[in-house]
Amino acid sequence: MDDPFLERMDSELAGWSDPVQRLRGALANNEFELYGQPILQFVGEPRYPLAEVLVRMREEERALIPPGEFLPVFEHYRMMPQLDRWVVHNTVKRLSQGSRIACYSVNLSSQTIEDVEFPRFVSGQLATHKVEASRLLFEIDETDTLVRPEATERFANQMKPVGTPLMIDSFGCRAVSFAPVKALAVQFVKVDGRITRKVLTSESARSRLNAILRVGERLGFGVIAECVEEQEVLLRLKAMGVGYAQGFGIYQPHPIGSL
Repeated sequence: MDDPFLERMDSELAGWSDPVQRLRGALANNEFELYGQPILQFVGEPRYPLAEVLVRMREEERALIPPGEFLPVFEHYRMMPQLDRWVVHNTVKRLSQGSRIACYSVNLSSQTIEDVEFPRFVSGQLATHKVEASRLLFEIDETDTLVRPEATERFANQMKPVGTPLMIDSFGCRAVSFAPVKALAVQFVKVDGRITRKVLTSESARSRLNAILRVGERLGFGVIAECVEEQEVLLRLKAMGVGYAQGFGIYQPHPIGSL
């Protein structure tokens, strides 16, 4: 049985008297801002072929709330599919208006991966705005490939006719097998920052990264190192043969319109 007291305390913990109504209103009134963090390509042109889409929420005072403060509320009330749809709609709209970044990557929640109607929504958005599917990339967290493999495989199969490429995010620390990478036929693997940060000091980290690179050559996916913050790390990644890098030491997030 529901406890009215705990429900009221949940609302106060979220920071709003009626969290669901607040989130619905924010979606309806476009109270979010899209940011992008470009991803560096070591060899070839363009220098920044990809950018990861990040979302911020506006407060009444127009201050921007970081995702760590509002995403857990969306997740708790199982409203992530609505937010992910908002992000996709506005990202595709941005692409249709012209962008120097050729492709944007959007992180998907586990709730959206399990939403069987989402692929149809994406297809409709691309058709409406006349944007090529190859310009929109979806990131699936490694945890989802391990915890809900059937859902992620079903999602990947549903997205194949749509034509949008896929990426496994934060890969390498939990996984002990490349089976999910092969099963999902991803175009990119983003190496977990806990590996990236240790490439100068840890033989284990270098070994993991080398394994990802060798499998990438065999299966044909690109390797992106995330959380790159130091120049020495960047140089070592390039020397090891990593194709792409992302992090605050390369390019900080900017409003998507300014990219």
